[in-house]
Amino acid sequence: MRYAVLVTGPAGAGKSTFSGSFMTHLNMSRRTAHLVNLDPAAAATSFEYEPVIDIKDLISLEDVMGELGYGPNGGLVYCFEYLLQNMDWLEEELGGFDEDYLIIDCPGQIELYTHHPFLPTLVKNLGRMGIRTCAVYLIESQFMEDKYKFFSGVLSAMSAMVNLEIPWINVMSKMDLVTSNPEDPSGGARNGLRGRRNIARYLDPDPMLLAFPQDERSAPNPRFHALNQAIVQLIEDHPLVSFLALDLTSSDSLETVISHIDYTMQYGEDEEPKEPHDLDEGDFQDLE
Repeated sequence: MRYAVLVTGPAGAGKSTFSGSFMTHLNMSRRTAHLVNLDPAAAATSFEYEPVIDIKDLISLEDVMGELGYGPNGGLVYCFEYLLQNMDWLEEELGGFDEDYLIIDCPGQIELYTHHPFLPTLVKNLGRMGIRTCAVYLIESQFMEDKYKFFSGVLSAMSAMVNLEIPWINVMSKMDLVTSNPEDPSGGARNGLRGRRNIARYLDPDPMLLAFPQDERSAPNPRFHALNQAIVQLIEDHPLVSFLALDLTSSDSLETVISHIDYTMQYGEDEEPKEPHDLDEGDFQDLE
């Protein structure tokens, strides 16, 4: 059985960094893993490990923009349409990897996950090749600075989950940045998160954060009240999204996320995946 993990999420979420740490962890665990690049705009220097399969060997965004005069978004769409027309190339490239773990680094344009048919079609082709697939969707902890931005991320994750229809894990990345800031004279924490309880309300999204503003300055335009109430109701009726906290400075944090990925794909009958960390005394203690 072959396994593939689609590493997805918006630009800046830390997908390539996570993919590199993922590869390192699997290699240290004596597991055979390979990096696959599906971002036709990725620079070679952005990868800690050299991809064994690179979409840029088939088509690159730079070539499309230069030869066809497309902009970045239109060029990316063209690249993926071209890939889907040449799936025999990808199938041939994947043919040499049996009983292996493939980490597929995807582009940062979230439209590809939320409503375009390209990645769902790709997922179906991977299934036809006998590759068991799941997706990891990363958003960074900075999203917690603004609860309206955060809930836009929640809705994007929800839309992507529905669009791809595969086993799915959402990850809140860069949690090492959610610490007390010694340069802040008020002694507050970055993102305005004062304690573990507030973090928990984001990792397991509490729609009531959106329903009631913290103060008058954060109150939205009254015209958006009905929209916010509708979003609250949607999240309450369809509680699909929750996040695992990822701090890449902690090996335990990375191992927990990877164990959930293994469990989601049913990797290895003898594996005993960990349960999600509760926000106990040891977690994010710097926030106190």
